[in-house]
Amino acid sequence: MDQLSFRDVPEAHVDRALALGYLVFHERPEDEEIRKYHREALLDCDRVGAYDGDVLVGFLAAFRFTISVPGGELPCPGLTFVSVAPTHRRRGVLTGMMAELFRRAAREGRPVAALWASEAAIYGRFGFGSATHGATVEIDSSRPLALRIAPDGRPLRLVDPLDAPALLGPYYDATRARTPGRIARDAVRWRKEWLADKDEDDDELSPPRIVALGAPDEPLGGYAVYRTKGEDDDAGTPGLVRVDELEADTPAGAAALWRYLAAIDLTGRVRYWGGAPDDPLHHFAADRDQVRVTQTFPALWLRLLDVRAALTARSWAAPADLVVEVRDERVPANAGRFRLTVAPGPDTDTDPASYTTSYEPTDARPDLALDVRDLGACYLGGTDPRHLVAAGLITEYTPGAAAALGAALRTDRLPHTVDEF
Repeated sequence: MDQLSFRDVPEAHVDRALALGYLVFHERPEDEEIRKYHREALLDCDRVGAYDGDVLVGFLAAFRFTISVPGGELPCPGLTFVSVAPTHRRRGVLTGMMAELFRRAAREGRPVAALWASEAAIYGRFGFGSATHGATVEIDSSRPLALRIAPDGRPLRLVDPLDAPALLGPYYDATRARTPGRIARDAVRWRKEWLADKDEDDDELSPPRIVALGAPDEPLGGYAVYRTKGEDDDAGTPGLVRVDELEADTPAGAAALWRYLAAIDLTGRVRYWGGAPDDPLHHFAADRDQVRVTQTFPALWLRLLDVRAALTARSWAAPADLVVEVRDERVPANAGRFRLTVAPGPDTDTDPASYTTSYEPTDARPDLALDVRDLGACYLGGTDPRHLVAAGLITEYTPGAAAALGAALRTDRLPHTVDEF
């Protein structure tokens, strides 16, 4: 550690950072457009480097994201390209870069940070908790999709990807208002991340296709972004429809989009990686042998960098008066015993955001004791504190305290995002 320094990575060193990332993740992108996209993305990030002398031996980039939280949104560094040279493992490189990032976030008033973990065992020790989960769904579309509800009868239409950001952007923004954990997308992110002509993970997939529910002269009722791939005769696998995102106002709207996707000619399977665990498809599909959840996994990992700012920024679903003892080895200002008070406001019956919240130090006996990573896992409403008590991760000193915290944190929809970064 004494030989290492942690500092900004200038634009002149971005190619070094890319080379380090490709080395660590065993990648060698052949497509010049993909390498160009990676470079442009890093140029638009905050960049922290670990230097051994003049040699870049560690790198961490952070997108300047805004994330939806219950009742609002917060600035949120989105960590990506986290890389440590194999010659410098177990020498405090990642610890030093994280500490530098946390210092910057505190200085700039960014109360939360997020990432997608390539190795889940690493980030818990830095205070990140799994705040959203994904469910991979596979549909056998060799036969018509069996549904228990009638699909929306409005027309479906294909949308030119060039027109998609203007059409889908406002609709997606509305989903962020009711679904915690979603990253704000500008036109550039739509175009380069969601609507790129070639998928960097599978170059056999088609360019993106967009299907929208509703005629051009009526409000959009939902949409799906998907790519297709023909059957592989040698392997005997049928053609694939890979769904990247599906949103709809109503279950009937979602049913119409799923029926369309499952009926595309020359395909026999539909796969949606990372869908919401509470997706209504799981209930209105008539044949659960045809529609199967093949995988569930932690998706977005969240770190509360300023617990007080994060808790007082979100809305609440029920009153609470709890003393919580928080452990945080990385950010000492978060550690200690605090009284969380969520009190009804004058319009609470009609406006949950009218709850008033305070979070102040106290010497009172704790009702709950927990690590900051577990508070982060519960923060968006995706993890029930009672489950963490049952797992031995939260200590409940006052019976019912975990249930009270969970009721206050609860959201109508589980937090969910497919914005991997």
